[in-house]
Amino acid sequence: MRALIVDPDAPGSLRLATAAEPEPAPHQLLIDVRHISLNRGEVAFAGRRPAGTVHGYDAAGVVVRAAADGTGPAEGTRVAAFGAGAWAQRMAVDSTAVAEVPGRVELADAAALPMAGVTALRTLRTRDILGRRVLVTGAAGGVGRYAVQLAALGGAHVIASVGSAARGEGLAGLGAHEVVVGLEGIDRPVDLILDNVGGPQLVAAWPLLAPGGSVQNIGWASGEPAVFEPYSLFSVGPARTMSTFGDVREFGPDLATLLGFAAAGRLSPEIGWRGSWERIAEAAQALLERRVAGKAVLDVTTPA
Repeated sequence: MRALIVDPDAPGSLRLATAAEPEPAPHQLLIDVRHISLNRGEVAFAGRRPAGTVHGYDAAGVVVRAAADGTGPAEGTRVAAFGAGAWAQRMAVDSTAVAEVPGRVELADAAALPMAGVTALRTLRTRDILGRRVLVTGAAGGVGRYAVQLAALGGAHVIASVGSAARGEGLAGLGAHEVVVGLEGIDRPVDLILDNVGGPQLVAAWPLLAPGGSVQNIGWASGEPAVFEPYSLFSVGPARTMSTFGDVREFGPDLATLLGFAAAGRLSPEIGWRGSWERIAEAAQALLERRVAGKAVLDVTTPA
């Protein structure tokens, strides 16, 4: 089969090549992949994986072989999936990491949801956000745009932080009550910070956190270290916390929740770039240069 594999000498360390067919374990199903989506971190760090590895985690397609142990959807079901080796014509994936795609949702839209959407959903679930002030940094990216929408659905007052005024376009329409460049103009404490930027901005955001509030470190788009002054993390009163996100277990149920929101018109997949996977170098470069608002989705095509 054809697949996007790691090649340190290729642009973006990825290229289309031939790879071995996947061999599903008894608890896995086999998907005929129709669309994949790229996450910026996957592209940025592709070169760190062994050469020849089939890369990627997000895909949508049709089940061509059900799991041998009887779990998961049946053959012929349209599904979205999360798992290693997704950027290929066929993907073997755990039955607990897929969700059926409702008829109202296009497969290309479904492919944009798994990693970024579930990350946003699970980090927002770390506390009750109804009536709370939630700050989303890097709000123009894939995770950020989902976080803005889901926080608004949860009843939060949403502050979307972006790198420039141009990057903030459309975020108010997704539910942001305030759109700021950097941290400019935030003059009241916030209860939850979903941080996609890291670096000096994370340091500057920490004092904005209300007593008992928390920071969820999702990404580190700045690529810069966060250097805190001695004792600057200390505060009197209910503890303020900082946590990282890395829970990738059993994506299926949460992915189904997101697909339900999408089917009901309550969640937009926010695809900012779409094209054939033959254009992988172009898509990767656009992501790395932050020229994509939201997600990049590639169509898995076969040569004419």
